[in-house]
Parts: sequence; C-alpha cells; structure tokens
Amino acid sequence: MDYKTYLSQLSADAKADLTKRSNGAGLLHLAGHVGVLGICAVWIAQGWPFWAVVLPLYGTALVFLFTLEHECTHKTPFALDPLNEWVGRLCGVVLILPFEWFRYFHLAHHRHTNIPGKDPEIATPRPETWLQFIWYLSGLPYWGSMIRTTLRLARGQVDGDFVPDRAKPRVVREARILVGVYAIGLASLLVTPALVWLWIVPALIGQPVLRLYTLAEHGRCPQVADMFMNSRTTLTNRIVRFFAWNMPFHAEHHAYPSVPFHKLPELHEQVQDHLAVTTQGYRAFTAEYTRDL
Repeated sequence: MDYKTYLSQLSADAKADLTKRSNGAGLLHLAGHVGVLGICAVWIAQGWPFWAVVLPLYGTALVFLFTLEHECTHKTPFALDPLNEWVGRLCGVVLILPFEWFRYFHLAHHRHTNIPGKDPEIATPRPETWLQFIWYLSGLPYWGSMIRTTLRLARGQVDGDFVPDRAKPRVVREARILVGVYAIGLASLLVTPALVWLWIVPALIGQPVLRLYTLAEHGRCPQVADMFMNSRTTLTNRIVRFFAWNMPFHAEHHAYPSVPFHKLPELHEQVQDHLAVTTQGYRAFTAEYTRDL
C-alpha cells in the first residue's frame, strides 16, 4: 500500500485525531529541551567539574533545535500559530537558518521529496566517497552555506524559485535582522567570551551528530514519489526521539506532515507494516551507508 492509498482510507474522525495540535504537549516538550540546554549552559558557564564532558551534550541538544524549527514550519508543535512562528524564528537565530526562507525551502522539499532537480534539499549531492563523507559530517559545509545564504538574502538576493514573490520582502527583512543580531553577538566578544563557549564551540561540536541524523532521513532511499519509500524511519531510543522531536519517524512525517510530533508514534503503529525503508538505529544506518563509499 502506498501512502496516498493509506491516507484515502482514513476516516474523518481518524484524521482529526491524528492532526490535533496541543499547546500542552508542545510546551511540555519544549520545557524539557530548553531545560537540558539551561542546565548544561549554567554548568559550562560556571566551569563546574567535567564541564568539557557536558559540552558535546549541550552542543547536540543545541543543534537539534533544527528539528523543532523544522516542525514549526509545519505549524504543528503548538496549537497557537504565533507560538509556532516565534519559536521557529528563535531556533533560526541559533542555527543561522532564517525561518522565513527555510519555510519555503522545506515546503519545496516536501512537495518534491528526494526527486533530483526538484528537491532543493538534494541540490548538493550526498557524500559518495570517504572524503566527502567526512567533510559532510564536519558540518562546515552547512555553516558556510547558511552564512552565505543569510548574507545573500540580507542583500536582497533571494535565490531559488521556491520562495514566492509575495514572501521575498519578509525573507529579506528577517535576514537583515539576523545579520544585525549576529553583528551584536560578535561585538560582545570584545567584552566576554561567553558566546564562544555557549554557542560557537557547542554548535560546531554538535553539528556532526545532526548531519548524520539528517543524512539518514532520505540517504540511499529510492527517488520516487511514494513517501513510504523515499523517506527512512529510523527506529531508535527515547532519548534520540526526544531531542529530535520524534522526527526519526520520518516516513510517517512525510506521508502526513500535518500530524504533530506527539502523534507520530501513534501514526507509526498504524503504518509500520507499509514502510519500505526502516533501519534499526543510526549506528546501523551509518554502517550500511559507509559500506558503499
């Protein structure tokens, strides 16, 4: 059964239940994620014992705000739309990922998932050699790309036909605000190194983990239109699912993007027998992917 057939068989009540958003579930999850970040940040800032060991955990939790920003583009983490908008924007500041621009980039990715020449997410080829794999995992290509993209947008150069003309002024305005925020942040280094240890270094350390996670979403999946085939669900532990806002259930998310993160486990139970690409954990995915490099 393909994903369209599955969706067509769902009753109106079943769809309403699966797509019901919740401020409570979203805010509780957000409190947990931000709570971990807060505890780690204080630990590092105070220089408490083993603070260097806490740094990778903090960095990983920090960059995995990407999964929350991603969800906010769908307006699913919270029932209140303004809450989705502003949480997404704040995540975008941390990740150098302008929320307005990313909204349309990600919409195009969902519309043309894993289709060469149409999906902007695979405009940059996935790594096919060990050197490319290591360079990809370093996260440096991501940071370089997003810094260049943000600066281009701030100059009024909105590349990509996925951004509609009506949205371009908003995209440019947001990018200019971000550039101003980053300029203030860099200027703060003249007074305190806090930004280095609470943002720059942790983000650099955490990004390789996020790169491996995102590679598993569609890497080596068939380049077809069926969401049960072109996206991978990675069966992993609760800790990973927590920081990734249940997005390891990725085929389920692509099949039915309106389903909020807290309902994805329920959707997984319903469709797991129809999924074409699943992997038992990210270690297994990495082993499988690197065998063919």
